[in-house]
Amino acid sequence: MRKYVMFKKITGNARACMIVEPLFIIPHSLFITYASVYMLALGVTETQIGFIASLGLIVQIFTSLISGFLTDRLGRRKALLIFDLISWPLAVLIWAVSQNIWFFIFAIIFNGFQKIPHTAWTCLLVEDTEPNKRSIVFTILQFIGVVGGLFAPLGGLLVSHFTLIPAVRIMYVMAFIGMLTMIISRHYMTHETEIGIMKRQQSAQLSLKSTFSEYGTILKKITKNNGLLLIFAVYILFNFQLIMQNTYLFVYLVEALSVPESTISLFPAISSVCMLILLIFVIPRFKQEFNYYYMMVGFSLSICANLILILTNGKSMLTLIVSAILSAAGMLLANPYLETAIANAIEDENRANMFSILQVFLLLFISPAGIIGGLAYRMDPRIPFIVMICALMINIGILLYLTKPFSQKKRLLKA
Repeated sequence: MRKYVMFKKITGNARACMIVEPLFIIPHSLFITYASVYMLALGVTETQIGFIASLGLIVQIFTSLISGFLTDRLGRRKALLIFDLISWPLAVLIWAVSQNIWFFIFAIIFNGFQKIPHTAWTCLLVEDTEPNKRSIVFTILQFIGVVGGLFAPLGGLLVSHFTLIPAVRIMYVMAFIGMLTMIISRHYMTHETEIGIMKRQQSAQLSLKSTFSEYGTILKKITKNNGLLLIFAVYILFNFQLIMQNTYLFVYLVEALSVPESTISLFPAISSVCMLILLIFVIPRFKQEFNYYYMMVGFSLSICANLILILTNGKSMLTLIVSAILSAAGMLLANPYLETAIANAIEDENRANMFSILQVFLLLFISPAGIIGGLAYRMDPRIPFIVMICALMINIGILLYLTKPFSQKKRLLKA
């Protein structure tokens, strides 16, 4: 009921984007659990999986660099429509028919274009939304993601019935249908933002070269904003460890801890139940001004979850379930507040270009995560999780500095 009341406060583009989001989230939650295990079954090695993950991030560096220009030039809605079709329905269709590593390479290249629609989608989501309501938007999106995760066990049922490879192919076909429906529906339900109209008119007279020149001016603004740089460092490290987790968690469960393939889909569902309980009964009681402290608690819970994975031998499902619950709680406490802090730290007038520049830096730093994780996993499957713990501990240190009394960055606590 509380989430329904929160949802009623959101109107316009943000509301339209949230209404159709389940068409993406639900099929994505089915196949993402099995993506790496599916590659292993088709003969791709652990190191090659890391290479593919890093290749996708490298493509995203290029697309992030031009995402601001294309989002302003085409308009938010048109950029979102064109490049969402390329990066998701087309990519999942290739994944559905993959036979070897080359299929995955081509698919990840197309999927790497996702940074263009991500920039456009973010602009649509926040530009016409009041700053004090943006945390509500990200919280509701987190809620939708959590509910979508409850459908993950359906993937396990498909694997049990059809075996791994045919089942994952079915999941990708379902994703193609759901994502295509979402993209087309959303296009007709949204409108161009006022800032989007203004930037499209302005950019009609600008070339890509002049846009890059404008990037230089914006980059100077970013480098002078110490508070933004510090919170962005937290964002980078958080995403670095998230890439490792998404790439190797389920491989680790299957290979190192001998969890049956049909069982691993239960962990996202368990995580979702935990997050759902927190979203309904705990998160609404939180106060915006303490968001940095909530992030620190979230990072601490994630550290505990990874420690359990490192120390367990996999014989007890209870310990793995506890790890999944702690990880879910940590993600829920950290992610929405971190996204809100970044969104509020970026000025609306230059949002598309500033966001694309920040995304380029993000990807430059996290693109090695797949390769590093792959090499580390070959040395010892536990090492990627140790690296993740170190990244989260550094984040806690940065946030402790930002929350120090009399800190010059204290203004960020209001973000």
